[in-house]
Amino acid sequence: MPRRSTAALLATLSLVLPTGCGRDDTPDDASSAPTATGEPWYDEIAVAGADGEVGRAGTPCPLPLTFPLAEGWRPETVELPETVELPETVELPESAPSGNPDAQLGAELAAALGRRGGATVRCEVDGRRAGAGFLRVWAVDQSAVTPRAALADFLADTSVEQTVEPRYRDVTAGDFAGVEVTWLSRSELLDEENRNWAVAVRADERTLLFTVSEGLLAERTDVLPAYRLATRGLRASG
Repeated sequence: MPRRSTAALLATLSLVLPTGCGRDDTPDDASSAPTATGEPWYDEIAVAGADGEVGRAGTPCPLPLTFPLAEGWRPETVELPETVELPETVELPESAPSGNPDAQLGAELAAALGRRGGATVRCEVDGRRAGAGFLRVWAVDQSAVTPRAALADFLADTSVEQTVEPRYRDVTAGDFAGVEVTWLSRSELLDEENRNWAVAVRADERTLLFTVSEGLLAERTDVLPAYRLATRGLRASG
């Protein structure tokens, strides 16, 4: 009976669903309009053109704020099953009998990947039709966590990836004062490093995280325009 490691399954599933541990607590200079060219922020990459907004009640991904959508990007609410704990290894049958255990395993892995460092993914904006990756919105489970602490907890979670070289800076994200972080995610399984970016803000007494990542199917020029558009256009939905 073949066996696959949990890490291998997580890597496979990241093509469908999203898809720490150094810390650097020294923030870069704060700026309401960041202009750091080149690595690691790439502020010179222009924002995408807008095509609607998301976040209001009655729209996909109702949130306590709104943000503009990039052209060709489609939002969808993420509803996770109950929290599950995964074993270190998972056995898969040679053939899938009735009941589709592969689908059940996929749902369990999705639940695991959708929770990280005290935050739960609530919205996924799919940019694959525009040739890009994903923008994900996470809600921090505890209401009192600050944006900076939420980002640190997110990166400190090593269940999916190892994070190295995090760099923080204070930013103005639309109507909100926020904190941005960029880091490298290291996958021993794939023997590669990918750069990631995230902005955290407080809205309606809850901290929200907006994350994007380079990867096998997306480069920084694919994901950063939509990410910059969204995070620089955050508005209170009240």
